[in-house]
Amino acid sequence: MMNKFSIQQKKQSAVTADGQTHRFGGGRRPAGCALRWIGMVLLLWVAQPDAKAQVVTKKDTTIILISDLNVQLECSQALNDLYNFKFPQAEAQFQYLKAKYAWHPLPYFLMGLIEWWKIMPNTRDKSHDDTFLAYMDSTISVGENLYENFPAYKTEASFFLAAAYGFKGRLYADEERKNWRKAASVGKDALDYLEESKEKEGLNPELLFGDALYNYFSVWVPENYPVLKPVLWFFKKGDKALGLQQLKEVSYNAFYTRTEAMVWLMRILNSYENDQPRAFQISEYLFQTYPNNPYFHRYYARMLYYQGRFAEADPVSRSILAKIDSGQVGYEATSGRYAAFFLGQIYEARKRYDEANAYYKLCMRYAEEIEATESGYYFYSMIALGEIAEKQGNKAEAKRWFKEVQKKAGRKDEAYKDARRRLKKMEKGD
Repeated sequence: MMNKFSIQQKKQSAVTADGQTHRFGGGRRPAGCALRWIGMVLLLWVAQPDAKAQVVTKKDTTIILISDLNVQLECSQALNDLYNFKFPQAEAQFQYLKAKYAWHPLPYFLMGLIEWWKIMPNTRDKSHDDTFLAYMDSTISVGENLYENFPAYKTEASFFLAAAYGFKGRLYADEERKNWRKAASVGKDALDYLEESKEKEGLNPELLFGDALYNYFSVWVPENYPVLKPVLWFFKKGDKALGLQQLKEVSYNAFYTRTEAMVWLMRILNSYENDQPRAFQISEYLFQTYPNNPYFHRYYARMLYYQGRFAEADPVSRSILAKIDSGQVGYEATSGRYAAFFLGQIYEARKRYDEANAYYKLCMRYAEEIEATESGYYFYSMIALGEIAEKQGNKAEAKRWFKEVQKKAGRKDEAYKDARRRLKKMEKGD
């Protein structure tokens, strides 16, 4: 197999305990006295695992850190805090792990996961990107050292290297970034390590996560984005059905990747596999388990709304708005846009038009706040405002809203076509 380290000349980053990001160039000595000192400290940490780790290098072993029950117990509450957006509590525990296992990629990866979930509520906000990428690069740097110098940990190092490259790929492929070539490049690195990390059966529940996503999306992406086929030509073809089966297994049996697997399974079932009942069950579980996670909160509200369960969607959506008003961590305009639109629809269906109007206008304000004025929620809020005005006999106001949609939406947009139909119908009526 090609030596991956010969082609990995990209700059790596290390995040130090004081939270500062320092860039290192593929084994070169960092410039500057302060950076040189920090670099030496990190290299000493990485190069000198504890005595127990030195012993296991003499033979392969199945006693590895991520399957260590004591470490899992140390991480359990911190992972719950992470997904419940209690970031300081999670970070305190992960920093403790970093001090204890500075030679291992696990704590760096978990610190990066905190930054990932700071990104998740609003992926338009790129303010956390650099710190997230720095922690993933730190995971890679420490993982490479483990991979090269401590054979007993080679399989575990491969797992974290695949995971770190995989998460970087997720960020690059995000709808707000669309850096497909970078995503494909780090995806290839992730796959190389993924193949190696399959050697240990004991890691299978964790390892299947990467395999599952690859099996599913390596088929789904070219099916839905034919323009990307040339970028993906060197990837082996996956199996969507197998990917789904593997993702379900991870969501049942894994420890570190269980919640991430559930998130992907929920999204795939809902958006691509037309299995809304199962997707709803997962969304309900995630919201009930982590009630302060804004992503889970709004996804559950969305599932309730699309299932027509308005009586339940009403308080769940109002709770989102209340948490935004109180400044709760992670609750911001993206979640508010969803919740306000759902409430507008609910109160319009109840013929409580004044309240519906207020929620639709709130949805528009949230959309403008995050510069999401090209979204369906924004345009259909305006159409709904025009529809309500028409029902109330205010044709001039209704026409104003429909014309506003035509002015702001593209001609091929369904909202534009809908507004045009409504205007023509009103003109005939006149």
